[in-house]
Amino acid sequence: MGIKANITATDFPAQGLMAGKRVRVCFHHDMSRPVEGVVFRDDIEEPFRTIIHLDDGRAVLDTECQFQPL
Repeated sequence: MGIKANITATDFPAQGLMAGKRVRVCFHHDMSRPVEGVVFRDDIEEPFRTIIHLDDGRAVLDTECQFQPL
């Protein structure tokens, strides 16, 4: 757990253009089994996180996968 200055019960970091967009996701550069999802967060300020909610229910960080817009 931690504390980030610009994340509170009512505030989140400013979001980039990918927030809310559908993406195709793969792991270990293996495009033979892509999964689709929606970019849930695309922070353009601290803590600079991109979180993707996959259609199969998982959530992953952009540092854990490769993704491209659909």
